Amino acid sequence: MTDVAMSGDDRPTAAAWRNLVMATVGFTLTFWAWNLIAPLASDFDDDLHMSSFAQSELVAIPVLVGSLGRVPVGALTDRYGARLMFPLVSALTIIPVLLLIPSHSSYVTLIIVGFVLGLGGTTFAIGVPLVNSWFPPKHRGAALGVFGMGMGGVALSGYFTPRMYHHGENLPFLVLAIALAVYAVLAWFLINDRPDRPIPSTPLTTRLGQAGRLRVTWELSALYAIGFGGIVAFGVYLPTYLKTWYELDATDAGTRAAGFALVAVVFRPIGGWLSDRIHPAVVTAWALGAVALLAVVQAFDPTLVPGATICLLIMAAALGATSGSVFALVARVTPQPQVGSVTGIVGAVGGLGGFVPPLVMGAVYSAKDSYSIGFMLLSDLALAGCVYAYGRMRDAGRETAPAAEARRKERVPG
Repeated sequence: MTDVAMSGDDRPTAAAWRNLVMATVGFTLTFWAWNLIAPLASDFDDDLHMSSFAQSELVAIPVLVGSLGRVPVGALTDRYGARLMFPLVSALTIIPVLLLIPSHSSYVTLIIVGFVLGLGGTTFAIGVPLVNSWFPPKHRGAALGVFGMGMGGVALSGYFTPRMYHHGENLPFLVLAIALAVYAVLAWFLINDRPDRPIPSTPLTTRLGQAGRLRVTWELSALYAIGFGGIVAFGVYLPTYLKTWYELDATDAGTRAAGFALVAVVFRPIGGWLSDRIHPAVVTAWALGAVALLAVVQAFDPTLVPGATICLLIMAAALGATSGSVFALVARVTPQPQVGSVTGIVGAVGGLGGFVPPLVMGAVYSAKDSYSIGFMLLSDLALAGCVYAYGRMRDAGRETAPAAEARRKERVPG
């Protein structure tokens, strides 16, 4: 038995762990790049004098492009593998990162560069099929949860980007460009696709059509739009919300937003780990139920300390757990050759779930001078997801008794 094969029936190999580490690091760096604009939006506003909606639009554009880009990138990963796609996308992301240096004094130019910067948000659809192929079913939920910790790039960006920017306006862009270049080289040598992975021979459009015809694709997309979309929405808009409503300065708001993202990151593998032991739909239902309740509390504008701080951090934990449990469900119910395509669609819709709320929050605040309506809408969506996950999805992927017996007999000699 070689290193690329499973050692035993259910233990991941050293190659599996190496690929998981490399995928997680790449996901972290590209997500940092994807979120470069959001923590600096208030600094850019000092020169650009943007409205609330214009700021929302600026931070939402990379989210939109990165989300939609996951669909073709996921399908391309099915075809060409993560060994090619990870270093390629990481290297290409360097271009918009460096273009931010001459662009942040013009709103139109920032929008254009932000559009290209969305490429960094597509690596999620590369890592999921890679990790899914290397880990046996009993460990996939936890492994995908660990990979999902790469969304901590949002937290790193929220904390370090404004601080580096205040030391030198070009510093965060140069540092990240160098880090991405180093990673792209290492990824080329250290990431390996499983030799026995199924390589689809059908055209890209056909594979996307097949994935799109699976009912479970859209069920998972809706749940992920609430869980991951909520994290992305808070990640890109929370600094603006804290600065506008609680009158924090930009650095303090960015630090608190980074804390929110960090809690979500920590609880994502916990959601995956729980899903390996409890059905992931049940984990999803409980987590979204908590989000629904706490969003109502936040809609009544509690004081920042301790009310809003506790409320937002628990919501971060619940949204993180939801993100981990939904992709544990993807691994459970999706045929292996279609994981990349399904991941692309689910990831795209999840990212779109993060694109809309900042625009809604900005528009509502501009019209009503309040954020309460936005939080009530989040509560309604989370409650709907809670009910659907528990009522419809908790039997998805369960093996029936006859199927389990047949599979057991196949493993028994004679």
